[in-house]
Amino acid sequence: MTDLQRVAVVTGSNRGLGRAIARNLAERHGLHVVITARSEETANRAAQELIDDGLKASGHQLDVTDPASVARLMADVGYKHGRLDVLINNAGIAIDRGQAAYAADMEKVRATLDANIMGAWRCCTAAIPEMKKNRYGRIVNVTSHMATFAQMGTGSVAYRVSKAGLNALTCILAAELAEHGILVNAASPGKVDTRLAYGKADQSPEQAADGFAWLATLPDDGPTGQLFYGKHPLPW
Repeated sequence: MTDLQRVAVVTGSNRGLGRAIARNLAERHGLHVVITARSEETANRAAQELIDDGLKASGHQLDVTDPASVARLMADVGYKHGRLDVLINNAGIAIDRGQAAYAADMEKVRATLDANIMGAWRCCTAAIPEMKKNRYGRIVNVTSHMATFAQMGTGSVAYRVSKAGLNALTCILAAELAEHGILVNAASPGKVDTRLAYGKADQSPEQAADGFAWLATLPDDGPTGQLFYGKHPLPW
């Protein structure tokens, strides 16, 4: 039996931006939020904080670089709730700050691509069949200003390339899935006070979360295949 309450999966949501997005979706929009982390214990502990505040949440282990872990999460959500409505691809890494393309550490490149583009792609392919069952879905990919062609430059090459790939995937999936009632967009949080900001932040995770929650709850005639900063569209 399908629950009436919509269900959101937020990857990498035990801390930082992902945690803020999850709380926003549960607190302001009434969704049941599935908190994910690489450790089951960590995910459950973060989910319990929302539950203690009277919100609907549950925890689940997820490693986006492990196909079996991804498949298990989406199957479990579909089985338990009978639906999956929202996927926020937030999990990611930034481990090559300052790295130039001509002298790249290819192990860091491989790890970054696996987490940031392949990880999100795995989650999409596993979540979309569940969304199609109800002809409704919202996928939001967390990207970066650094991956836009308007601001493409040197440094952090693996991170930039991974997020540029995620941008391309966003556009392709949006074109493929609109007829199924699934809207796919990407958003850059800007400089947020998280571990990835290297101390250069101009907003809190809670402030940045509003734009992502907005995209995750768009009406059926909302935009798809676009890049946003908050609620403002940006050029790719």
